[in-house]
Amino acid sequence: MLIFEKSRRGRHAGAHLPPASAAVDDLPAHLLRREPAPLPEVSELDVVRHFTQLSQRNFSIDTQFYPLGSCTMKYNPKACHALVRSPRFAGVHPLALDGAGQGTLACCFELQQMLAEITGMAAVSLAPSAGAQGEFAGVAIIAAYHRARGDSARTEMLVPDAAHGTNPASATMAGFAVREVPTDATGDVNLDALRSLVGPHTAGIMLTNPSTLGVFERRIGVIAEIVHGAGGLIYYDGANLNAIQGKTRPGDMGFDVIHLNLHKTFATPHGGGGPGAGPVGVSAALQPFLPLPVVARRNGQGYRLLAEGDLPQSIGRLTAFGGNIGVLLRAYVYARMLGRLGVTRVAEFAVLNANYLAAKLRQAGFDPAFGERRATHEFIVTLRTLARDHHVTAYDFAKRLLDYGIHAPTVYFPQLVKECLLIEPTETESKETLDHFAHILAMLKQEAETEPERLRQAPHSMPVRRLDEVRAARQPDVAYTARRPLYPTSTD
Repeated sequence: MLIFEKSRRGRHAGAHLPPASAAVDDLPAHLLRREPAPLPEVSELDVVRHFTQLSQRNFSIDTQFYPLGSCTMKYNPKACHALVRSPRFAGVHPLALDGAGQGTLACCFELQQMLAEITGMAAVSLAPSAGAQGEFAGVAIIAAYHRARGDSARTEMLVPDAAHGTNPASATMAGFAVREVPTDATGDVNLDALRSLVGPHTAGIMLTNPSTLGVFERRIGVIAEIVHGAGGLIYYDGANLNAIQGKTRPGDMGFDVIHLNLHKTFATPHGGGGPGAGPVGVSAALQPFLPLPVVARRNGQGYRLLAEGDLPQSIGRLTAFGGNIGVLLRAYVYARMLGRLGVTRVAEFAVLNANYLAAKLRQAGFDPAFGERRATHEFIVTLRTLARDHHVTAYDFAKRLLDYGIHAPTVYFPQLVKECLLIEPTETESKETLDHFAHILAMLKQEAETEPERLRQAPHSMPVRRLDEVRAARQPDVAYTARRPLYPTSTD
């Protein structure tokens, strides 16, 4: 039942909204409502039950296993959220940061330093408010670098065919033509193809290492030599940093610019549309082009935000004020909780869990996409044999897993692997959880071979069954239309 359908005239919750601002009195009369907004009138208990019951229908990290590949859906410590909610942080007005927000700026400055150390970059800007915006910032920095050198011929950005879909989108938004680089049979970038594509028109290449194929790019040093030798730069998509943090650094691999997904790797819940943060780090040569603001330390007089006068070659501002400060502070608290050794242990256990689960699924008869390679923090199994012999797809597996209280892995990405499941258990899951997941997948494989129609009709236990997803996307119906008076009497 919709909350509108629970409405009864005159019923209200115990808590009241604060008085309307005096500014309302200054609004023109034609902009003011002539009658109350058609909102439901319900008790506080009705509100609590309604939204609690809705939340219980959701899948979340706090309630279910969530092995969504390339997304790092891991548990985020509640202490990070609690500390950030402190009025000493949350109560600071953005315009007062340089004065009353010195503690916040100090934390952000130290976070910049920690992220620079973890990634091997010379400097970091915390401004971008999402991973995709961090991508765009990184590519825009590459464009600004070439423009500053008067090299207008560099109009192409190379993107591997296994890249995240946002990579070519970001490059296109920055004004580049995208050239696709194929992957070889082992999951690495095809070096011969790369050599044939680079030239005086090459602005750079966008890479994720480990890649979305779940393997580490073994010849990254050679790739750096090829691209740098042609005058291009190398961008690192930090979506998969959870696999290598503390073990190796993009800067040491030869990368010139990197973005980070703090909402994947550093303790902000990922998914649901936000919030996020996508800081961008650069080598020394690219530091003048960082997006604003950047936190700097005054000479013994606290901290301040650098502006256009400080970095005249900056690509500009991407967000209001200092970005998503709440997300940045969560990352700061998380990094402090982990310490240098803890950051390394995150990567070690993320890789250990992925390889353990990959071995369990291989024993259960699943086909790894790159079985000869060691998994990083994630890996791919392909269901193409089941699809061919029993007409059961990765999509069917994804829907059937819901019946067992497990969110599906990523399906059909990367598109290089047919009927793929991209599985990332993260470092926060226990051996018992991984064993349970492997057991359920083995059961579904047997079910696909003996009762395939049961998978094709899944899910069976959810509030709704399979939906027409194309119609839902193209013809969404999200507006409430009352089927009866919004304010019925108690006798209705």
